[in-house]
Amino acid sequence: MAGKTVKVGVLALQGDVSEHIDAFARALKDLGYGEDSTVVEVRSPADLEGCRVLAIPGGESTTISRLIDKNGLYEPIKAFTGGIFATCAGMILVATDVGDSRIHSLGLMDMTVDRNAFGRQRESFEADIPVEGLNGGPFHAVFIRGPVVTGVRGDVRVLARIDQRIIAVEKGKNMALAFHPELGGDLRLHERFLTNQNI
Repeated sequence: MAGKTVKVGVLALQGDVSEHIDAFARALKDLGYGEDSTVVEVRSPADLEGCRVLAIPGGESTTISRLIDKNGLYEPIKAFTGGIFATCAGMILVATDVGDSRIHSLGLMDMTVDRNAFGRQRESFEADIPVEGLNGGPFHAVFIRGPVVTGVRGDVRVLARIDQRIIAVEKGKNMALAFHPELGGDLRLHERFLTNQNI
């Protein structure tokens, strides 16, 4: 990866977009990607062109789903061959079963997700969680109206749980997290995701 140029996309329709842009920019630098590597906002199919990976950030899942459809991004994201880094609301959007007819789920990871499983925003919390295969000790995770995965199928692999509830999964190049790894200075999950792409 040293010296290679890569283009990272961050879905920029709603939610904590700038935090992911900053985190991925720092992760690219730390991993030694070329100086011409970029992190771009994705608002249209044209913005997705040339991206090797795409982050779907946290926010309001029904709003993001509606805007994906409105902006003509549903089929391009479904067909995207790069890795997807989905956090909080993003985890809901990539699931096959979300139990909410307002959400046009992308169905990229065969799993069932319970929206707002940890309660409303006032029940937000932080916790140190062990993540399978992540070196350097537990990851300090920030949960803001986070979902949980209630069931996985096929080749979706569980990476982390809290109180026996699934909060992090991986499938091939894709990673989905119930929390916000972009909040704080720990870039290990962003870096692990990029490293797994073999780009």
